[in-house]
Amino acid sequence: MIKNTPNNNDLPFLACIYTVFLCTLFGANAVAIKISLFGLGTFTTAGLRFTIASIAIFLWARTSGLSFNISRAQLFQLFVIGMIFTFQLSLFYLGLSKTNASRATLVVNILPFFVLFLAHFFIPGDRITIRKIIGMVIGFTGVAFVFLEKDVTADFQSGDLIILAAAFLWACNIIYVKRIIDTFEAFHIVIYPMIFSVPFFFIEGFLWDTSMIAYIDLKIVGSMLYQSLVTAAFGFVVWNKMLQKYGATALHSFVFIMPIAGVVLGGIVLKEPITFNIMIALLLVVSGIIVINVKPKRPTTIFPLGKGI
Repeated sequence: MIKNTPNNNDLPFLACIYTVFLCTLFGANAVAIKISLFGLGTFTTAGLRFTIASIAIFLWARTSGLSFNISRAQLFQLFVIGMIFTFQLSLFYLGLSKTNASRATLVVNILPFFVLFLAHFFIPGDRITIRKIIGMVIGFTGVAFVFLEKDVTADFQSGDLIILAAAFLWACNIIYVKRIIDTFEAFHIVIYPMIFSVPFFFIEGFLWDTSMIAYIDLKIVGSMLYQSLVTAAFGFVVWNKMLQKYGATALHSFVFIMPIAGVVLGGIVLKEPITFNIMIALLLVVSGIIVINVKPKRPTTIFPLGKGI
């Protein structure tokens, strides 16, 4: 059985640069998905993305000589991850089909705050502190500005709520993975849930997409390759590998880059309006993430009977 122990120390300079690069790639993913949705069905897009990503990871793992062997206990754990993964991505794609990429990026980046709350109860040794509660309040206030924005359609509002639900499921998945990741190869956590989810995405596409494939052009192909090869294959594997090597604490101090990248690129690439509420929401969400991940010299622990991050 594999046993990897993250050191949770500060990242070396080159690792910091690499992490910033990864977070920028992830932040741009919502923009790429929106481009693909111009010609592909919502769930069909997810199915195609993870089909391509699964094939890419499989070929890379085979050529690298990595083992695909898993134990019976690991098989059940991967089944649980696969189920949550399928639901969370189905909701995320559905929500993104109804709202802007910039709004979706802000709402989904409430994820670290959900992780913080859930980890308090389910990750041994983690604690919620006053500093982290302040960060959570700031972050949730930022997302409230997205929901309170005037002159938005009902579709936008429902899309934002669906993405909020997806973010909560995503957080549940992260907490579960954090408890078991040290016994897996990093790519196991990525490829098996993807393979599990693909048939369900295509079934959803057949049942609920208005048109599974309306048309395809170079922009859609490029966006699909970006989602599949850059973020779903390369990004997920590398992130989990770095998570094993450096630990969640070190990596999560950079996740504030994701909403910035998503909002900026949504405005530049998709010409989405960057309203006053969006700017305030971005400022608050980023500030909340930074507050949570700043390392104080002497953190004050509260709620000592619980478990948290």
